[in-house]
Amino acid sequence: GALLALNKPPGLPVLGRPGDLSLDVLLPALRRRLGLPAELHVVKAPAREYSGLVLLSSCYHTTKKLQQFFTDARWRGQYPATYRAITVGVPAEVEGEISTGLSWQQQGDRAMVRGCRWAGGAGDTPGSAEGCALQAVPVPAPGRRSLARKDVKSTLTRYRVLSAVGGCALLQLQPRTGEWPPTPPPPQAPFLTLAISPCPCSSPAFPEQLQVHLTLLLCPALGDHKHSSRVGRVLGVPFFLSPESAPASTQVLDEKLLSRLGISPRQLHHLPLHIHLQELVLP
Repeated sequence: GALLALNKPPGLPVLGRPGDLSLDVLLPALRRRLGLPAELHVVKAPAREYSGLVLLSSCYHTTKKLQQFFTDARWRGQYPATYRAITVGVPAEVEGEISTGLSWQQQGDRAMVRGCRWAGGAGDTPGSAEGCALQAVPVPAPGRRSLARKDVKSTLTRYRVLSAVGGCALLQLQPRTGEWPPTPPPPQAPFLTLAISPCPCSSPAFPEQLQVHLTLLLCPALGDHKHSSRVGRVLGVPFFLSPESAPASTQVLDEKLLSRLGISPRQLHHLPLHIHLQELVLP
């Protein structure tokens, strides 16, 4: 069967509510236009807010095998997904790692992501939870018991600065999510049948890993209107703010950057998230 690669714009979900535009709704029309006899399945796609590579297949067996490959990649210590991001701010180190434990915390009717234990500047992939109000809240380092109970999941993102100009940077990001260090997956039964995932987004156990990690790096992604308010500045020096003191709001950019982007402050809330799924490594 055919294996196709598309470039998805930001804001387009893989699955949507009835009547909403989504990638899944567009697949039948795409199949007819290409003259394919079999229906198309989404093998891998970035989350709704992200742009980038979408992998499609018209073969059921190829789809499920590739989905299993991406699921098992973290157990093999591989990083099959590579992202690019434009950040407001330039990391102090040219390359490094952001290592963070993430756990769910419910506050009233707001689902929150709590970030634990961060280490950066050392010289499975992210996604988003649609419909949830999420915040990154630093807490003390998670203990072994919380990790064993899976109350906390360890996440790691490797980053490298590709270029920097005017106080912004282009970063390469390789995310990983799961137990750390990883444990081997349980052996599969010889005749186990694997079903195709209904929503094969680049979504880890916790959403928005890359946005949270970039904020902890004090360089939020351009167009991040959920987490960028957590980075404050005093005399040009960035520092991390707690969510209680800095609720989510439209990202604030200086006049020079706004001028380079060709937008006004009133148009800022339309600025999309600048995180792009650049590359997927296939078996």
